[in-house]
Amino acid sequence: MGNKPVSGSWTAGNANDDSVSTRGWLVGHFIDSSGGVRVTEDVEVKWAHHPAGDKRPAWTSGDQRTTLVILIAGEFRVDVTGGSRTLSRQGDYIMWKPGNNHSWEALTDSVVLTVRWPSGKRLDSTSTAT
Repeated sequence: MGNKPVSGSWTAGNANDDSVSTRGWLVGHFIDSSGGVRVTEDVEVKWAHHPAGDKRPAWTSGDQRTTLVILIAGEFRVDVTGGSRTLSRQGDYIMWKPGNNHSWEALTDSVVLTVRWPSGKRLDSTSTAT
């Protein structure tokens, strides 16, 4: 099936396969128009595999989205403005409001699902998050 729309109003596929060319991002404004319903300015969804020791090279700053990170497998630490949380049990999550800076590190091989809203295209041009 891949990432081809099944119809004009829905699609089906595999998160691993369909997010390879977008660094794990499966849904958002930056998805090629052939992604059908996966293209949206409302929300961004990322399915990410991180090998142990993988880490964000620098803290984000000025991000103006609400973010939710849910651990699927592994052990994953997220540092946010004012604190840190290690996600170690499947289903553990961390969520933060716009304006919080963040960084992360995979303590073991990890799979995380990240949801951000709204999608970056709607953001103020002062945002520097990636």
